[in-house]
Amino acid sequence: MNKILLHLEGLAVLAISTYFYFYLQFSWFVYIILLFAPDLSALGYLKNNKVGSIVYNLFHTYTIPVAIIIFSLLMQNHIILMISLIWVAHIGMDRLFGYGLKYPEKFQDTHLNRI
Repeated sequence: MNKILLHLEGLAVLAISTYFYFYLQFSWFVYIILLFAPDLSALGYLKNNKVGSIVYNLFHTYTIPVAIIIFSLLMQNHIILMISLIWVAHIGMDRLFGYGLKYPEKFQDTHLNRI
């Protein structure tokens, strides 16, 4: 049951962030191009599993992009808001499909698999 709730949470985050992205009339093209950009953080695994998991988790936790959303709203910066909404959508999409935060043991070992 917990896994299902986390997948539904991911779907909700993906849907809400995508809704606001397009409500603000940002570009579809930019959305499609940048939606998978946070996955480049997996390149940290080229060094080793520990570095890979740290870098990957930094780009796949809601804390940083939500803080950037707040900052962009305060500064009224639409470009930063656009990028951070895509970032949040990406994390929601990952959670929807079962990709979670990584443990340093191996890439396939995530917080969603241990629940």
